[in-house]
Amino acid sequence: MNQNFDIIIVGGGAAGFFTAINIVEKNPKLKVAILERGAEVLQKVRISGGGRCNVTHACFEPNELVKFYPRGEKELRGPFHQFCSGDTIEWFEKHGVELKIEPDGRMFPVSNSSQTIIDCFLKATQKLGIAVLTGQSVQSIFKKENEWKIETQTENYLAEKLILATGSNPKIWEMLQNFGHVVISPVPSLFTFNIKDSRIKDLPGVAAQVTVKVKDTKLTSTGPLLITHWGMSGPAILKLSAWGARILHDKNYQFTIFVNWLNDADKEDVEKKLKDLKQEHAKKSVSKKSPFEITNRLWESLVLASGIEAETKWADLSKMQLQNLTNQLTNGTFQVNGKSTFKEEFVTAGGIDLKEINFKTMESKLHENLYFAGEIVNIDAITGGFNFQNAWTSGFIVAKAIG
Repeated sequence: MNQNFDIIIVGGGAAGFFTAINIVEKNPKLKVAILERGAEVLQKVRISGGGRCNVTHACFEPNELVKFYPRGEKELRGPFHQFCSGDTIEWFEKHGVELKIEPDGRMFPVSNSSQTIIDCFLKATQKLGIAVLTGQSVQSIFKKENEWKIETQTENYLAEKLILATGSNPKIWEMLQNFGHVVISPVPSLFTFNIKDSRIKDLPGVAAQVTVKVKDTKLTSTGPLLITHWGMSGPAILKLSAWGARILHDKNYQFTIFVNWLNDADKEDVEKKLKDLKQEHAKKSVSKKSPFEITNRLWESLVLASGIEAETKWADLSKMQLQNLTNQLTNGTFQVNGKSTFKEEFVTAGGIDLKEINFKTMESKLHENLYFAGEIVNIDAITGGFNFQNAWTSGFIVAKAIG
């Protein structure tokens, strides 16, 4: 027996739910179903932002917002002019969820719980009569004249329009390749760097405002860096991993980075300051107190790494030691051997080739009545609520095109 719907959405995540709700709000006559392969829906929403759900980012200018997307920057400009972060805030307010802005621009529900977002979506689908069908793993997709046929392990579904919101799902990508779509092979994005190095070994939890560069590439990033038990993390590293997703994958995650622990301080200026300190604090011990905006613990570690013993006085520093310390501070070399997933939020770079999508409607250019929402396409962002914003915007555009 076939189950008939006007629209079937495959994928019970953020993009799938947002698309379904917006479609039926625009046109209540439509019969819509969400198919989810797992036993539970909205699992990624549940764990995102450490269980608080980082809904969007307080960047309200489309031309600025696109700069946070290593893949999709050009394509998202038009969509963001239709539905941007401000529209997201308004949408959730209308649906009873108030958001707040944190100092770094990330936006969360006032409740600080992702359950608020889940409840909002479940309540809306129930109210609008949207069928939410779990345990429905899609086995095959067929195009029959003006209809799509979707076969799961237990059921067959027919629909005039099909929306795929399956995120990074290799099985669905494979089916789309059979339909002639090009899939850019997925590689990890948003990961931390594994580094074993005596300079940072005993400093987990220490943070600094840095500039990081990857050797033999144009990759560079500025921002907070966090030293961890396994190496380095924090926004500066995560940004680098997102922008360099393909390059670092090609290097098999074995590469060298240069860290300027003094943000963007100039090497000559730092050397001059150290020479001044040698005069001013002649009798004081070099390693005791950091004269820069880095913690005393990190300062001490870099002093020792420069071949300066703990009790050495400023007056006793040789020219070579001053140069070594300048290098450690402004151009520290670290060897990266591998990566770790950032929290549970696994993001990939890859997906449907953007050239094959009409970004005015999110419809496939190859097949009529086939639409995409969320991370199934080759769009991804740095951390901070931007990947969700892509889900909301693409879902809204699909709904507008269909409704």
